[in-house]
Amino acid sequence: MVLRRQLNPQSIFDEEELRAAFEKNDIKPLHIATVWNYVLSGIAKRSCNDQMPTRPNFADIKDLPVVAHNVLQLDFSAFTSEVIREQMSVDGSTTKLLIQLQDGKQVETVIMHHDASAGRYAGQPRGGGPRTTLCVSSQVGCQMACSFCATGTMGLQGNLTAGEIVEQLVHALRFTPNIRNVVFMGMGEPLNNYDAVLQSVRSMCSGKCFRLSPNHITISTVGIIPRMKTLASDLPGVNLALSLHAPSQELRAAIVPAARAYRLDKLVAALDAYQAASGRTVFVEYVMLAGVNDSEPIAHQLGSLLKGRQVFVNLIPHNSVSAATSAHSASSPADVRRFQEVLRESYGLHATVRQEMGGDIAGACGQLVVSNFVTDEANRPTPTASSRDQGSRCDTAVSDIEDLLMVSALKM
Repeated sequence: MVLRRQLNPQSIFDEEELRAAFEKNDIKPLHIATVWNYVLSGIAKRSCNDQMPTRPNFADIKDLPVVAHNVLQLDFSAFTSEVIREQMSVDGSTTKLLIQLQDGKQVETVIMHHDASAGRYAGQPRGGGPRTTLCVSSQVGCQMACSFCATGTMGLQGNLTAGEIVEQLVHALRFTPNIRNVVFMGMGEPLNNYDAVLQSVRSMCSGKCFRLSPNHITISTVGIIPRMKTLASDLPGVNLALSLHAPSQELRAAIVPAARAYRLDKLVAALDAYQAASGRTVFVEYVMLAGVNDSEPIAHQLGSLLKGRQVFVNLIPHNSVSAATSAHSASSPADVRRFQEVLRESYGLHATVRQEMGGDIAGACGQLVVSNFVTDEANRPTPTASSRDQGSRCDTAVSDIEDLLMVSALKM
């Protein structure tokens, strides 16, 4: 069991800690919004290259009791983390941030820019204009050790606090002010850091400051069954993405070690229970691995498993960035297309292919790993043929979570 990391000073964006400190000193909780907005207004006046002060002069915050100034100065910091490196993909669509935490540990977060002003999805015009999705980390490393994921090679080094998760959003706002979707698909298994993830989502969705909609937040899990059973009531309106990757217990256990503890039959039962409680579509994530889980018979197995359920299958091109994950290779576009056709035509399932973003800076799905943060442009990974071409060769390619939500709404 990973020991809880203790921060000193605490992050002001850890709402539970700040609220407790205020209540202990008879300070009204409504002042939390005052503090947050003061810090965020300072961010709006700075460029992404400016160094952010970790301990601003809280005494400058108007309408804040003097005792609150003292509490903030003694026990809290505006930032317990800092961006120490940024990388942008060649096409400008993706920015990856390397963030150093107070204890020296590091995580990555990814900003994905998307223009929804042109093209069509599901035969319908696409609405809206430019928007941004932020992919946040919930842990330092990950203990799930999925065979195709680079983050798992780090092992689990610690859980992030709620404040450290929210700070990823705050840091990202320095680079773009238009973030409206947040996905918990970065480093770590979110449901293994359950309390901090709950707190961070509630802070992001509160009316105090960030005002994100629960419908625009997606939490991905490899299938932590006890937490799946409580998620619908703890975070109503939030989207769930299930990392399935195989339709049988034997195959899933071979590539997703956590499946040995959370067996497929019980996982499907938890999925049904979640949907009964939430009434929401679940996104099923399925990484396509050549010669492993991409054959036509396996597509039929998956179709049989999911048929009749309120799910949306998102087929994901495999991205290799480390020696540990290079044992797998990406499925060919033709195999992905046939897999998708089986799911759609034989079982009536809604299935898309994720059009990967950020592959050249190791910022795509499964590529986040601190030890492989690219330090030289010449050493950037070259996107594979499948990640470059998949979107143009497969029907309904999706590169943005909001497009996936829109397709889901149109299809249902």
